[in-house]
Amino acid sequence: MEENEEVNEHHEDPQDSSQDSLTRVTGMYKNWFLDYASYVILERAVPAIEDGFKPVQRRIMHALKELDDGRYNKVANVVGHTMQYHPHGDASIADAMVQIGQKDLLIDTQGNWGNILTGDGAAASRYIEARLSKFALDVVFSPKITEWQMSYDGRKKEPVNLPVKFPLLLAQGAEGIAVGLSTKILPHNFNELIDGSIKHLQGKRFKLFPDFPTAGVIDVTNYNDGMRGGKIRVRAKIEQLDKNTLVIREIPYGTNTSSLIDSILKANDKGKIKIKKIEDNTAAEVEILVHLPSGLSPDKTIDALYAFTACESSISPLGCIIEDNKPLFIGVTEMLERSTDYTVELLRQELEIQLEELEAQWHFASLERIFIEHRVYREIEEEETWEGVIAAIDKGLKPHTAHLKREVTEEDIVRLTEIRIKRISKFDLDKAQQHIESLEDKLAQTRHHLAHLVEYAIDYFKELKAKYGKGRERKSEIRVFDEIEATKVVIRNTKLYVNREEGFIGTSLKKDEYVTDCSDIDDIIVFTKSGEMMVTKVDAKTFIGKNIIHVAVFKKKDKRTIYNMIYKDGRGGASYVKRFSVTSITRDKMYDLTTGKPQSEVLYFTANPNGEAEVVTIHLRQSGSIKKLKWDLDFADVLIKGRNSKGNIVTKYAVKRIELKEKGLSTLKPRKIWFDETVRRLNVDQRGELLGEFTSEDMLLIITQKGMVKTAIPELTMHFDQDMLVLEKWKPNKPITAIYFDGEKERFYVKRFLIEKENKEELIITDHPKSYLELVFTDWKPVAELVFSKPRGKEQKPNQVIALEEFISVKGIKAMGNQLTPEKVKQINALDPIPYEEPEPHKTEDIEVVDEEDVKADGKNSGSQQDKAKKNPNKGSEEDDSQPTLF
Repeated sequence: MEENEEVNEHHEDPQDSSQDSLTRVTGMYKNWFLDYASYVILERAVPAIEDGFKPVQRRIMHALKELDDGRYNKVANVVGHTMQYHPHGDASIADAMVQIGQKDLLIDTQGNWGNILTGDGAAASRYIEARLSKFALDVVFSPKITEWQMSYDGRKKEPVNLPVKFPLLLAQGAEGIAVGLSTKILPHNFNELIDGSIKHLQGKRFKLFPDFPTAGVIDVTNYNDGMRGGKIRVRAKIEQLDKNTLVIREIPYGTNTSSLIDSILKANDKGKIKIKKIEDNTAAEVEILVHLPSGLSPDKTIDALYAFTACESSISPLGCIIEDNKPLFIGVTEMLERSTDYTVELLRQELEIQLEELEAQWHFASLERIFIEHRVYREIEEEETWEGVIAAIDKGLKPHTAHLKREVTEEDIVRLTEIRIKRISKFDLDKAQQHIESLEDKLAQTRHHLAHLVEYAIDYFKELKAKYGKGRERKSEIRVFDEIEATKVVIRNTKLYVNREEGFIGTSLKKDEYVTDCSDIDDIIVFTKSGEMMVTKVDAKTFIGKNIIHVAVFKKKDKRTIYNMIYKDGRGGASYVKRFSVTSITRDKMYDLTTGKPQSEVLYFTANPNGEAEVVTIHLRQSGSIKKLKWDLDFADVLIKGRNSKGNIVTKYAVKRIELKEKGLSTLKPRKIWFDETVRRLNVDQRGELLGEFTSEDMLLIITQKGMVKTAIPELTMHFDQDMLVLEKWKPNKPITAIYFDGEKERFYVKRFLIEKENKEELIITDHPKSYLELVFTDWKPVAELVFSKPRGKEQKPNQVIALEEFISVKGIKAMGNQLTPEKVKQINALDPIPYEEPEPHKTEDIEVVDEEDVKADGKNSGSQQDKAKKNPNKGSEEDDSQPTLF
């Protein structure tokens, strides 16, 4: 306090107070803050590694044990009892107890304890009841090996740590914010923790990943063992119910249905996604129905929900625990190892105490037998003093105690004198011997367990799993997530306008020319007549440069959009032609696509979404002795190069005009598309199984276990159900063969059909509830083997091999098909198909293509393409929406 008084005296000086000065905060301020921080860290926010409990949780469990009589107790009563040990308010204790109860591990609950799925709170503590679960009674308590300390007021004893023989901290998880540090340990799967403990005891490696009570899908690629710097991504499980409805059946950890729906509504209000309405049908299981407007892609909406709502979130774990009254930052692997080693030590202590107790029981049972069998009790009849009685019994026992493990003490003799006459009169020597032998068996077993402690601990964990592991299977599905680009899935929620002459673009220029719908996070690519290009963010009004000739939404890494351009190189200069793509840029940087000479000018420009190459007619001005004033130029003859290339010369003379003569076909190769089973998405990055090369006319064939068949244009945003059986490139003339069980007639049927309507989902089995799809073939000549059930009293019918192409002809997709066999079938196997050469498609001259890898290469014109690019319209690309710009 002296230092504080000096500070006060310093401030009383009016002259000093008028000047700027520094005052050192010392004394109680210096020490008390550190004390407070230590108290919050050790006594409130961070769990101990030994038992996995924070102090309030440990005291609740201790209070429940003291009150335990097998019946439920009012939570209010438990809270009041806990307040004898926890020096804080009842509200904090009740909240902590509800959190333990909602984890469904240590406490059996009765009444309304809230709902972690909907976020509903628990009823008041006077209305709900609780008792310890059987698991808690088996695993958490063992008073004989518990270390005790005095409670905060010195009236009662409480456990320093509870002897928990299970990795409880990792099973329940923990979260707390202290002073200067925090902790966030995620919950893990009950059975996986036990398996990890067993592997650790066996000297094997193991890996742990979180498992959440709300289920959902998780990506643990960057989990980092639950340490600082790690991150996991969690997603809701969203399925397509029909073409206009999505259903959410599992939600991410850390959210509830209310907060999830709020985030979806906010994203809808901001125009990021577009929904019609939401229905929350959640009860015991999550069910949120998201109704979509007609014409909106469900696949794209699913990605948009992940990109812009709480349907996907990131969780950053932070493994911080208390050990020896100090915070310690470790990963979940080390936590489990320490917990397992701690459990082994607790089991050792219990076995040692059990051994001592058994030895004491055996010792007294042997003494009792000697005392009664040899009638030592008669030696005390003549004794008149207590000392004489003790001495007489001691003397009578000595001839018979050589086999005992320890000396007979006076305490042992006193216990013998307390045996009742009734017990002595009814003493059965054989039963006494059997009791001693059973104790000897237990002693041998206990000594064996101590000698083989690791094996005993492994058996203990296996017994825990067998007893309590049922129904605790993993809920969260582990999967690698694909990256979702927000710009590709965002709803076009605004309109873009351009003032070409003055050089402005923006969403506020409503009096000017409308360009396209866009979103507020899009990038816009703009070209000007002077041959300059810029990419900029969507804004209300942005100046680019006068005489804008092309505006569009920019797609990053877009190799398929090819720009065809003819420009004049400076005043009076030659004209050049070039083709290029724009894959990467620096935003808001102006790029010059000409050589940079003053008064350079773009004469012709088109943007081609699938690399189309048109034919144009060049008209020259009459000048001097020029003989040829008109000729055709085919852009298919021009190689695709980088945007900085100068291009190929068209003419040295002045160009009068350029006219479009013939729309072009794509000069890019058909896209190779792969399916990555891990993320269940399509890609063009050579990940997974190659599905084939696709032009704009090619489609995918999709068949599911539910018997649904459809074709679809391959889009990289597509989602695929877990029950998908067939995913391949669709060949319209190739029949599909299906064997299915008809629930009504209880017979197997086979049908062969062609898909009649594109982009339509159709059911190919009967709609009876017991009908199911057995096998589906996409081979030209499939073969199936029937294995028949053996009738009682009859011989086994041999297996039958059927060539299905001969068994039934191709019929309509709605046809029921033919009965496969009237016999009872045990199994149907798919055999190798009969070899068959596919009919070759009608041969037409293929167009010459330019490899996408040549975009960056500089080279000369490819003259071989001149006559080929105008033929074979079937090899074309998507519908040509390019618009030439003529000057």
